[in-house]
Amino acid sequence: MAAFPEAIESTLSQGLLGQWYVVAKSIEVPIGQTFATRLLGRRLVLWRGQDGVVRCTDDFCPHRGAPLSMGLVTENDLSCHYHGVTVNGEGTIVSVPAMPRCALEGRKATRSYAIEELADGIFAYFPSAEFPEPRPFTPPPALLDDGYVKFLCATTWNADWRYVLDNLVDPMHGTYLHTETFTLGNGGKEADVMRLSKLDDGFRIERVGQQDVNFDFSNARLDSAVPHVQLSVPYPPAAGPGGALELLPLFTPVDKGVTRIFFWRMRRTEGFAAEAWRFLFRARLEQFAWEVIEQDREMIEALPDDARDNEMLYQHDIGIGRARQWLTQRAKAQMAAEAAAREAA
Repeated sequence: MAAFPEAIESTLSQGLLGQWYVVAKSIEVPIGQTFATRLLGRRLVLWRGQDGVVRCTDDFCPHRGAPLSMGLVTENDLSCHYHGVTVNGEGTIVSVPAMPRCALEGRKATRSYAIEELADGIFAYFPSAEFPEPRPFTPPPALLDDGYVKFLCATTWNADWRYVLDNLVDPMHGTYLHTETFTLGNGGKEADVMRLSKLDDGFRIERVGQQDVNFDFSNARLDSAVPHVQLSVPYPPAAGPGGALELLPLFTPVDKGVTRIFFWRMRRTEGFAAEAWRFLFRARLEQFAWEVIEQDREMIEALPDDARDNEMLYQHDIGIGRARQWLTQRAKAQMAAEAAAREAA
C-alpha cells in the first residue's frame, strides 16, 4: 500500500485537530502544582487551582516567552517565575505586578484549551479551522459506567501514532505476538477471515472463526470527538471474579514518531468481588498486562518509518485499511477548512 500523499502525510504526522485528547492523568496535576507536557508538537502547561479545576495553556509566557510551567499557581491563575506576569485559564493576562495598570492587562495573549476531567484522566480540546469551538465532549460510554472497576495507565512509545492505531484494529496479531502471555496465550493460528461491520460511529473488526478466546475483535469508534478503540480480553478463572478484561486505549501524538498512550483496564464486577479483583490486579495481574503492552511496544517501535511504503496487505488487514481511509478523509477535511480560512483572511 502506498504511503499517504505528502500534504496528507504532513497533516497526519503531528496528529489531527478538532478533537479531544487525553493529555495527563489526574494524579499528575495536584492542587497548586504545574505539569508540563508536549503533545501534538505543542508545549503545554496544566495546573490545578485552589478550586480544584484543571486549566491548560501553551507553556509560554506572553511577556518574554519563559515556560509558564516553571511558574507559581496563585489561587486559580499562573504567575511566570521570570517577571511575575500572571495569566488565567483563558490565557488572558490578569496582572503585571511590576507595573500596575499595565497595558498588557486584559489581553488574551496565550492560547488556552478547554478541559474535561473524567475517570482519572484529563482531556483537552485541540481546535481546528473546521471545528474552532470545542465539540461536545462525548467520552467512551464505559468511562461513565460505574459498573466497571477502572485503572488508568500511561506509557510513551517511540512510534508514529498511526502504527498504534493499526495495531489496535489488527486482532490477528494476538495469537502470534502474545502467544506466551497469561491473558492472550490461547487461540488458533489456523486459517481464518476478518469481518468488518459498520457502527454508528466507526466500525467493528472481528475474527469470524474465533470469538471470546483471545483479542478477537476491536470496536473502532473513530467518527467521534473523542476517537477511541475498545477491545475485550477473555480472562481465565485464575484471574479472579468478574467478566472479561476490557481495554480502552486512547493515544495522543507527541511529535512525529512519538506517541503518548493512555489506556483504561476495566472489568465489570461489584461489591466485595470488585475489591477482591482490585487487590488481585495490583498485586499480581498488572505485571502480566504490562508484559503484553511491552511486546506491542517493542514490535511497533521496531517498524521502520517507511514500513507503509513497502507493506503488502491481505484480507486480515481490512481494519487497517478502513482506519487509514478515515485518516485520509479527516486530513482532507482539515486541510480544506484551513485553506478556506486562509482565503477568507
